[in-house]
Amino acid sequence: MSFKGTKLYSILFLKCPRCHEGIFLEANPYKINNFNKVKKNCPCCNLKYSIEPSFYYGSMYVSYGVGIAVAVAVYVLIQIFNLEFNLFFTFISIIIGLLVTMPYIGAVSKSIWANIFFNYDKDIASKVKRERQNDSRIKG
Repeated sequence: MSFKGTKLYSILFLKCPRCHEGIFLEANPYKINNFNKVKKNCPCCNLKYSIEPSFYYGSMYVSYGVGIAVAVAVYVLIQIFNLEFNLFFTFISIIIGLLVTMPYIGAVSKSIWANIFFNYDKDIASKVKRERQNDSRIKG
């Protein structure tokens, strides 16, 4: 079951919100020298990812919510696995979970923010997919 064409696909896999083919970030979120840097345009459909200067400042609000969700998930996992942690170790576990997922939280937050403003376009997505198939046939 593929969920390509949904906002969830674009968000989780950090793909272009319009065509779901192009890559959203310059590099992997965990690559420190390009830490969560968003590309200027989609390499496939040429969508301009930024509507205005400082467009992604709003994603800071989203990252707060995603961070809370990660913290709650760590707490719930501690409870599910019935780990006998005291309050201090539970707190430290949540902090470690947030630190480990921080780059991905930032990237997903920017992707969520972009998906609020840009919609998936099935026609453009199929056109991009056809062009990519034609390019691969020519090269291969």
